[in-house]
Amino acid sequence: MPKTKEKTAYFCSECGYESSKWMGQCPACHSWNTFQEIKIGPQEGRGAGRKSILAGQNKPVPITQVTSRQEERFSTGSGELDRVLGGGIVQGSLVLVGGDPGIGKSTILLQMMRHLAGQGKKVLYVSGEESMQQVRMRADRIGEFSDNMRLFCETGLEAVEAAIEKEKPYVAVIDSIQTISDDEVSGGTGSVSQIRSATASFMRLAKSTGVAVFLVGHVTKEGSVAGPKMLEHMVDTVLYFEGDPHTSYRILRAVKNRFGSTNEIGVFEMRQDGLSEVPNPSEYLLDGRPVGESGSVTGCILEGTRPMLIEIQALVCRTAFGFPRRTAVGMDLNRLNLLLAVLEKRVGMKFSACDAYINITGGMRSSEPALDAAVAAALISSYQDIAISEKAVCFGEIGLSGEIRGVSMANARVQEARRLGFAQCILPYSNLSGIEKKDGIRLSGMRSIRELADFFERNPS
Repeated sequence: MPKTKEKTAYFCSECGYESSKWMGQCPACHSWNTFQEIKIGPQEGRGAGRKSILAGQNKPVPITQVTSRQEERFSTGSGELDRVLGGGIVQGSLVLVGGDPGIGKSTILLQMMRHLAGQGKKVLYVSGEESMQQVRMRADRIGEFSDNMRLFCETGLEAVEAAIEKEKPYVAVIDSIQTISDDEVSGGTGSVSQIRSATASFMRLAKSTGVAVFLVGHVTKEGSVAGPKMLEHMVDTVLYFEGDPHTSYRILRAVKNRFGSTNEIGVFEMRQDGLSEVPNPSEYLLDGRPVGESGSVTGCILEGTRPMLIEIQALVCRTAFGFPRRTAVGMDLNRLNLLLAVLEKRVGMKFSACDAYINITGGMRSSEPALDAAVAAALISSYQDIAISEKAVCFGEIGLSGEIRGVSMANARVQEARRLGFAQCILPYSNLSGIEKKDGIRLSGMRSIRELADFFERNPS
C-alpha cells in the first residue's frame, strides 16, 4: 500500500479558522498574523475505524422517539456562579473559563471545589503550571480544604485522563488547557493542534463518564498563545472574566451556554481571602456618585433577567483643535458618535466644536440600546452645565429621527429604581402603560430627544 503524503494546514490561533494556505489576515475574526502551520498525518486507520463504528452503532432515529429529560445539576456554593451557569453545574458538561492573567479564574474554581469537597463530593484539581506547594499556598488563603479535594500536577494528556478515570470525581478542573500536551499530536505545547486534541479528549471523557470538566484558558497580552476563542464551538459553556485589574470588582459573563441563558452575569469583589459575591450590583456601581455636578446620570441596563443601575459620566468641552476628540469607556464609540450627531441635528447643540468623553463607572461594559437616553442626558447635562438630580433614573433607545423608542422589561427597570430609593424615572412614553406599581416613584414619559432636552432645562437639579 503506498504511503500517504503528509499534508499541511494553517489554523488561526484566535478563532480556529482552517485554511489550506497561509494568509496575513484571518477572514473569520480579521486578526493579523495569527495563522500557524500544522502538519496533518495520514488518516486512513482513524477514518476506517470511525466508519465501521458509525455503520454498526449510530443510526438515525425519529425525534418523537427521543426522550427529553431535565439536566441534573448541583450547586457550586456561589449564587452568582450558579446564576451564570444557568442554575448550577450540569453533570458531564465541559466548561471553558477564560480571561486575562491574574483576574481570578483559578481563585473562583478553587473556591467552588472547596465547597464541593466540603459537601462530601470528590473533586480533582489538575495543575499544569504550578507545583503542589504553590497551589497549597494559594488554597490556604481561601480556607481549609477536606481530603475530598485531590491535587494532581501533570501536563501529559494520557496521565490526566487516566487520573480522572481512576478517581471518578464529580468535578475536574484543568488549569490550564494550554499546558496539556498529547504525544501523538504534532506541534508544541500550547499550539492549535495540541489544544484542539486535548479539548476533544476531555469532551469525550466528560460525556462518557459524567464528570463535569472545567478548562481554564489564558489570554496573553501578546496573543502568541492560542486563546480560548478557538475552543468556543467545542465546549458546552464559555465563561469570561471581565474587569479592570486595578479595581477590586470582577464580572463573570456567559458568552455561550447550552444549558442556560447567555445573558446572565455574576459580580464579584476580589478580597484577600478570595472572590466574594456582590448580591446587589446596582448598589456598588452607584457608590461614590457626585452630588450636584453636571454630566452624571443614572441609567438602567438589563443583564439577562437582572436590571442593573449604572452611572454614566460625560464631559463636554471646547476643542482646541480642528478635529474634536471622541472617547468612550464601557460603550461602543460608534454609538456615541451616532448620539452626538442626533443631538446636533435634532436639538441644535454644536458638538462638532466640542470634545466629548463618556465613561461607564465600575468597569461595566454594555451595548444595550436602552442606554442611549442616559448617555444623551449626560451629554446634555455636561454641554449645558446643568446638574441632573441624583434621585432620577433614565433609560430608552434613541433613533436617528430623534425619537425615544420603548425597551423591553421596562416594569422591572422601574421597580429596581424604586427599590433603591430613586424618586423619578425618565422613560419612553410608549412604556408608561406597562408599568404596574407606580406609587413611590414619579414617571416622566418622553417621546423625543427634544422633549428630553427641554425637560432638563425646565427641571434642573
